[in-house]
Amino acid sequence: MNALMMIKSAFGALGKNKFRTFLTMLGIIIGVAAVIVMQGIGKGTEAVVNNRIASLGTNLVFVSPSAARENGVRQTAGTQQSLTVNDVEAIRKFCSDVQYASPVISTSVQVKFSANNWQTTILGVSSDFLKIRDMTLIDGASFNSEDIKTSAKYCLLGNTVKNELFTNNEDPVGKTIRVGLIPFKVIGVLAPKGQTGFGQDQDDIILAPYTSVKNRITGSRYIQQIFVSARTLGDINPAVSEITRTLRIQHRIAKGQADDFTINTQSEIAQTAKSITGALTTLLASIAAISLLVGGIGIMNIMLVSVTERTREKGIRLAIGATAYDILTQLLIEAVVLSITAGLIGVLFGVAVATALSRFVGWETVITPGTELAAFLISSFIGVFFGWYPARKAARLNPIDALRFE
Repeated sequence: MNALMMIKSAFGALGKNKFRTFLTMLGIIIGVAAVIVMQGIGKGTEAVVNNRIASLGTNLVFVSPSAARENGVRQTAGTQQSLTVNDVEAIRKFCSDVQYASPVISTSVQVKFSANNWQTTILGVSSDFLKIRDMTLIDGASFNSEDIKTSAKYCLLGNTVKNELFTNNEDPVGKTIRVGLIPFKVIGVLAPKGQTGFGQDQDDIILAPYTSVKNRITGSRYIQQIFVSARTLGDINPAVSEITRTLRIQHRIAKGQADDFTINTQSEIAQTAKSITGALTTLLASIAAISLLVGGIGIMNIMLVSVTERTREKGIRLAIGATAYDILTQLLIEAVVLSITAGLIGVLFGVAVATALSRFVGWETVITPGTELAAFLISSFIGVFFGWYPARKAARLNPIDALRFE
């Protein structure tokens, strides 16, 4: 019997009890579909997080104060006041791998316009901040170096703040809002950026010259952070080394003493997020793989039942010249046909479910050909693995005992 005849025979044998065959296939179908959907959700989550991290800016490096110590007890990160505007100027002057640098002075404020008010965050920054964070304006213009020198009361509104304050579709540009008790003129509106990978609304901000925020609102000579953009992705690590060396000189930190600042990079954040989402994807796929195992056990059960039911048939085939290899091959083909058919249906079902989740539920799913191929190959392997024992048992039947079987 050639391979084509064996495949036709396998379909015929499985078609004799369609409902039982379908129930056997169901475990593989659900397992393959579950693997594809869970992998799709995991990869989609990773893509969303990476996109949101990328929205933070280009080749970013964050410089923050270290944690302060009070009575020998280490406080929370960023509590030590150690960064100044002079540090930003030194980074710009002495760090050749740095393209842009901006101080960041942040504070929470209540803002008002007409009868509307909103609690938000105002960031005192330089004009380079928009380039560092890859921000653009949809209306108006940004402040310039002269505005920074004169501590001009100008500001740029994030989309969320604009929508909360200007509820009648008014054009904010040229209007004056109150930041606390201080009037600031709106000179531009920022393009929406959405949420970060950590769920923070990037549009719920106001940008103003750092001198305006420092001199008119906070009154502190220290800054909370320095945002830096390296020239290229490959320059991030050299830039970190240059910034570290420059700030240690600026702060007169002796050799062997700990830094009074911390430096984090965008790539570190992305790597941390990738490890978390990768672990999530692996966990989801592992849970889904249990269904494939259950499906494989179902295939073994149905093949054992099939061997028992068709014992006389196998005896007749052996008696008229079929070899043990023929019996083994036929039953293995039946198991593989069963698992491959179920695998194909499972792939189609999994892709359909993942697409439906993306379209109707709003979950981001990413289905790759590699995932589909892997799920299909695994289902085929399961057919061979779990079909081997029943096929081997049938191949070892004694023809005389098989013919006597009732």
